Amino acid sequence: MGARKKISADARKEENKTLYFAKLNDVPTSPRKMRLMADLIRGMEVNKALSVLKFSSKEASGRLEKLLKSAVANWENKTEQKAENVELYVSKIFVDSATMLKRLRTAPQGRGYRIRKRSNHVTLFVETKITNDNEN
Repeated sequence: MGARKKISADARKEENKTLYFAKLNDVPTSPRKMRLMADLIRGMEVNKALSVLKFSSKEASGRLEKLLKSAVANWENKTEQKAENVELYVSKIFVDSATMLKRLRTAPQGRGYRIRKRSNHVTLFVETKITNDNEN
């Protein structure tokens, strides 16, 4: 590895130590369906987001609930604090499309229709709410 590349890689690693996130790769649901649930909890407080996901009937909500719990656990491990004592919220969440499985479905008159089975990657960031109670 070159010197410039190593410096930028070290800077990126130091920056990631202050970020609290969880990532879920190759989820076998379409990105559009996952984005519906992601938009629902973006900016929400963690406990409220967990309850919204728990009682949602969508299939993507179960996967996002597990991912959010993982992000909170990552926050607890990095900061060595309990999540109950601090106000955490979902700061960023984004859904990217992943690989597509291309299949054929039989169609009339010897033809075949293409079916695209989509999958996605989800990244969820958690941060603490900053309150200015000590400035008075």
